[in-house]
Amino acid sequence: MTAQPAFPPAPPPRRSRWRAWRSASLRFALAYGLMFALSSILFMSFLWWGTIGFLERQVETAINADARALAERWVIGGLPTLALTIEDRLEQNLDDDAIYLVIDPQGNYLTGNVSAWPGRVQYTDRWYSLPDTRAGLRSMAELHAYNLPGTAQTHTAGQLDSGYRLLVGRDVRARGILRHLLTDSLLWAWVMVTLLAVSGAVLVHRIFRRMVKTVARTTSAIAHGDLSRRMPLVGNGDEMDQVAEAINEMLDRIVRLMDGVRQVSNAIAHDLRTPIARARTQLEDAALHATTPEELRGAIDRAVGNLDNVTAVFEALLRIAQIEAGSRRSAFMAFDMVPVLLDVADLYEAVAEDHAITLRLDLPAALPFYGDRSLIQQAVANMLDNAIKFSPSGGTVHLRARMRELAPGRVTGPTGEGMLDLSVSDEGIGMSAADMARATERFFRAEKARNTPGAGLGLSMVRAIVQLHGGQMQLSAHNPGLTVSLALPIAACALSDDGRECPSPQNISGMTQTSPFSHQHDTNSSVK
Repeated sequence: MTAQPAFPPAPPPRRSRWRAWRSASLRFALAYGLMFALSSILFMSFLWWGTIGFLERQVETAINADARALAERWVIGGLPTLALTIEDRLEQNLDDDAIYLVIDPQGNYLTGNVSAWPGRVQYTDRWYSLPDTRAGLRSMAELHAYNLPGTAQTHTAGQLDSGYRLLVGRDVRARGILRHLLTDSLLWAWVMVTLLAVSGAVLVHRIFRRMVKTVARTTSAIAHGDLSRRMPLVGNGDEMDQVAEAINEMLDRIVRLMDGVRQVSNAIAHDLRTPIARARTQLEDAALHATTPEELRGAIDRAVGNLDNVTAVFEALLRIAQIEAGSRRSAFMAFDMVPVLLDVADLYEAVAEDHAITLRLDLPAALPFYGDRSLIQQAVANMLDNAIKFSPSGGTVHLRARMRELAPGRVTGPTGEGMLDLSVSDEGIGMSAADMARATERFFRAEKARNTPGAGLGLSMVRAIVQLHGGQMQLSAHNPGLTVSLALPIAACALSDDGRECPSPQNISGMTQTSPFSHQHDTNSSVK
């Protein structure tokens, strides 16, 4: 016998009947269709009421004008003239829609094309719509009663009690036909517009759903580890392509950041393992073999030096992170960069002389700048340290700085901004094109620089400082050697004497804080 399960299998989850209503694309499409249909109803209702109201006002205006003209004929010639005028108008009425009636104070018929006064017409201050039979056809007539001047005896609230009275009207059968025709036309038009609204809602629903599903599939694949997935592009440059490009750019940025974190983690584990292991070996060797306090103290000092190098690496990483986060922008100020460059050159001139290297300066008399003074000094120091470290004995290191000409004979732009070019060139071992492409990656060391001291963070810090100031950094061959060039924007406030307040670094010269060498770091600088 086969064993029976203790519990029956659970039924599959039931699909909620309201699940479709939770779709954002469906709600958006329904809202679009409903708004389209309602707007069409409002527009057609306005058109209907406007047209019918215009026809009614036209009839009322014609009746009032006709009554005034007849009253004038009554005043001029009395009943004979009025009767003759009415007969003439009836003969000239080609549409056969005019209605006239004149009665005496006793209600007797005098003239007109209506045999008797309508019993419902009792007042002169209102309009009446009454059924009318003309030529065997039933229709509606728009009527208005008037008192002929000089004949009324008494009036109570406009009631026609006595005197000669005039009834003027129009047969509005044509207006009724037009109203029905207009109503039917607008109804059919509304049906067609509603069908178009439904079709548009379905189309919008499909487009919206396709876009959202594409985003959902891509992000779901990335969330499950497939970092190579990207949003597909249609290629027509519409809004969907723009969204897809923005998402793909964001994903590329995330992948680069993850690769950078992975590379930095591997570099930290690889580069810091050696000094830590060396310090441990020195301490362990001293503990086992040191026979005098001097030997033990020397081993401890060497281990402390190795650990200090480790601490310096972490301090440099933290400093780079702070600079890239923009936390140093509060220290921006206007200053002259020439004294800063001279101070750094004086500091490294002694180091260059110890290595038999000549340090040459090419600086103008003044270089107004707006930025962080200490960070600019740090960047130039790192560049000079690299140049001296890799220059051969008897070589020359050049430090150059100048204002760039933005136009022939002009160093300022239309709004007063400028551009500063700063470079450090050496005659050392140089770098290959592949190494220059990775020159600012943290902990990256070119093969030629493997045997030199340093952790590979100097140019990383230079790049972070340049980006903070909204500038660009470029490495090029010097043949022999390497040239590190910086292009730094200068705010208009630093170049003017009117005391204007300097803007934030993001707005200097309209440049964004990006570098043409994204995610490129140091190759051969020491940690400063």
